[in-house]
Formats: sequence, structure tokens, C-alpha cells
Amino acid sequence: MAEGLTKLLYPKQVYTRSCGVFAGERDPFVDSVMDELGMDLSNHHPKTFEDLAEEGFDLIVTLAPEAHHMALELTRTQHVDVEYWPTIDPTVATGSRAQIMDAYRAVRDTLKRKIEQRMQ
Repeated sequence: MAEGLTKLLYPKQVYTRSCGVFAGERDPFVDSVMDELGMDLSNHHPKTFEDLAEEGFDLIVTLAPEAHHMALELTRTQHVDVEYWPTIDPTVATGSRAQIMDAYRAVRDTLKRKIEQRMQ
């Protein structure tokens, strides 16, 4: 979500990539809540840190403790800022489809606000 939101808000101003600690499949709930903003993520494929071996980033934002620790470890010899934005994991949401969608929307909207604040 964070990569998609950043690309939506700052399409030409910010070079953005995303990855996770573990390999995974696309989450259909993420696709749905991003589609509500007019974003088609059908071409997005989740990547791991190993898949994203690029260097030269100015900022790495992590959303989970595991990702934060890994980012710090992998960049310990690089000059890059690593920020941790504690984020609720919407995949643990339970209840009806509407309740789960609300959990994903809350994360999406929180990330959007944080991205906008950070880029000011």
C-alpha cells in the first residue's frame, strides 16, 4: 500500500520501491482498498529484501519491527535514513468482509497521512 500511495501522491517526484521480510502473494483486500482510490495494482508483485538489492536510497520506511531490524542490518554500511512507522497489520483483522475492509482502509488512510506529512 505504501508504495502505491507514494506513487499516486508523488508520481514523478519520488523514486519508490517496496519489499517485505517474507515472500508472499498479493493481498486481494489491498487490491480492493487501493482500487477505491483508482489505483490498479494488478502489475505489482510482492518482493523481498533479497529481490530489492538496489542501493542509493535516501530513506527507507519500515512498517513492522522485523522489517525495521532487517533494514538496519542490511544498510549498516550505507548512508541512508531508516524510519520505523509502527503500523497495524490488517491481515489479522477478523469479522465480516466489511469489517476486514474497514481495517485495511484504516491502514491505507493512516499511511497516506504519514506519507503526506513526511513529504512536506
